[in-house]
Amino acid sequence: MKVLIVGGGGREHAIATSMKKSKRVDKIYCVPGNAGIAQIAECEPSIGVMEFDKIAAYAKEKTVDLVFVAPDDPLVGGLVDVLRAEGLRVFGPDKKAAILEGSKAFSKDLMKKYNIPTAAYETFDDPEKALEYLETAEMPIVLKADGLALGKGVLICNTLEEAKAGVKEIMLDKHFGNAGNRMVIEEFMTGREVSVLSYVDGKTIKPMTSAQDHKRAQDGDRGLNTGGMGTFSPSPFYTEEVDEFCKKYIYQATVDAMAAEGREFKGIIFFGLMLTSKGPRVLEYNARFGDPEAQVVLCRMKNDIMDVVDACIDGTLDQLELEFEDNAAVCVVLASDGYPVSYQKGFEIKGLEKFEGKDDYYCFHAGSKFDDRHRIVTNGGRVLGITAKGETLKEARKKAYEATEWVSFENKYMRHDIGKAIDEA
Repeated sequence: MKVLIVGGGGREHAIATSMKKSKRVDKIYCVPGNAGIAQIAECEPSIGVMEFDKIAAYAKEKTVDLVFVAPDDPLVGGLVDVLRAEGLRVFGPDKKAAILEGSKAFSKDLMKKYNIPTAAYETFDDPEKALEYLETAEMPIVLKADGLALGKGVLICNTLEEAKAGVKEIMLDKHFGNAGNRMVIEEFMTGREVSVLSYVDGKTIKPMTSAQDHKRAQDGDRGLNTGGMGTFSPSPFYTEEVDEFCKKYIYQATVDAMAAEGREFKGIIFFGLMLTSKGPRVLEYNARFGDPEAQVVLCRMKNDIMDVVDACIDGTLDQLELEFEDNAAVCVVLASDGYPVSYQKGFEIKGLEKFEGKDDYYCFHAGSKFDDRHRIVTNGGRVLGITAKGETLKEARKKAYEATEWVSFENKYMRHDIGKAIDEA
């Protein structure tokens, strides 16, 4: 098979790495890709993920058998629909289904209608009404931009003043662009956060192994929200009891709710869960692999990824058993100092060859490119996802942090406490 991956980050490098292992894939293309993906796929960096017509033309020119749409923006924008209309076989939810991630208000309303456990909330498209509501609301409180905001459109406000400033930031100053035209205000929940990715074929859902993300930029969960500074899998807090509850009241219920709304979902649903004292609650849905969750989950999956992708597209997921290695993985993101606000790029990355031929170690490229001298240089806020597998989480964590020392670039930055919660489990 020939496969085209749409996207150019660490998640896409992890997907490409899984596809390279597949006995059924002999050629991988990627748009736009990055310098890491270019080592296992033919990349076309001149095509962006939102250039739907160019992507369709490229897929036809290369006569690919499948297009795997990985990022949120093109999914929510309807790339799957455009490609299908051109007669291409595509993995990912269509525009009607991707609204599950594209609109926080839609997903909250869906959960309310179908009794899927989540935080209490209200939705606003008038900033004055939002401010009025906050006057009598209990603090702390959570403000969420309705649309896509690169994983950063969520503000946790501890005081009324902070909350009012948050409304201004989201709805008036449009800090997150049009994503802030509407806003969800929801109750603040406390507990452990866990991510569960799942494959869905419209009616059947197969959850993958659990993971736990670290969103804040600095050690001790301080600093600004980022796209994710590291992950570990499995989460020791995702017990069999939690799994049973979620399967019964959250996972299948979500798939059934989408089908009942005439929005059949085929692809990946990412469940962001909060394990509260009253039981698991849905924090958010994503309509694709998380980044960097994909980096720790896919490397532990035993199945051939193409078998699972086909089952999702063809509606035969119930005939497939998902299998994961009985081990653990930890990913530490190497970022550019100053991320997520401002940072320099274009620095040469050295030491990448040290990962070659090492079974339990992965260096997933997130923000890299070739410069005019064909050196691999930094090209983003998140640069690399250094990932290692071990028999236990502690072993995987130790190996991942050792491997972060193998590579160097100017202004290299990372958190030093990824997976520290393991010690408390």
